[in-house]
Amino acid sequence: MLSLEIPQASSEAKLTPKNRLLLVEDEDLIRDMIVVALEEEGYEVHTAIDGRSALNLLQSAEGASSEYTPDLIILDLMLPEINGLDICRLLRYQGNITPILTISAKASETDRVLGLEVGADDYLTKPFSMRELIARCRALLRRQRYSSLSHTSVQKFRDISLYPQECRVIVRGEEVNLSPKEFRLLELFMSYPRRVWSREQLIEQVWGPDFLGDTKTVDVHIRWLREKLEEDPSQPQYLITVRGFGYRFG
Repeated sequence: MLSLEIPQASSEAKLTPKNRLLLVEDEDLIRDMIVVALEEEGYEVHTAIDGRSALNLLQSAEGASSEYTPDLIILDLMLPEINGLDICRLLRYQGNITPILTISAKASETDRVLGLEVGADDYLTKPFSMRELIARCRALLRRQRYSSLSHTSVQKFRDISLYPQECRVIVRGEEVNLSPKEFRLLELFMSYPRRVWSREQLIEQVWGPDFLGDTKTVDVHIRWLREKLEEDPSQPQYLITVRGFGYRFG
């Protein structure tokens, strides 16, 4: 079971009402507990009980004003109608870059990696405490805000152009869709070309000190970036592995 402990929200930690979350969870008890904990922290929480309802809500938000668009999606993977992995995959295919925190009772490394590979930004295994859930939500939202405010000028390297303010990347004249973490990684690499970054340093810069997952998350995102940037991902020209140290760009 999930921990019933709901952390006391301090005035410093409390989030503004502008933080909108979509929680997709089919188990009533778990859904209600999460909603109570998140609302105590100042989130505006909308819910869906199955995959189809979640997609309908998201598609409705696209046609409405931005006040209905979620800043973060908390997505259970084992859902009726359409499962969470398919939802995540579809959203990324459509170019939706909203941060996604997946939750699942499946705890194996294979399941975690699969969740990240289809586009999730973080993976939380049931049972979990409300304090950990809230910490991960804060971290994802903080990274998203930092990414959108970090740089305003165009960054270019060879035939890659990155537009930080617009969250767009052009590769060899064509726009490519990147997840928030992929975009932040590329932005960091392009800001410091040829600098070697360890996995731990990349976690610190992109995922932040609150990240509680495995450093293999970095390898997953690097592989995904190579597939989108490199002409031949098996012989990368941009994202280079420096054996024993980490990765560098260019």
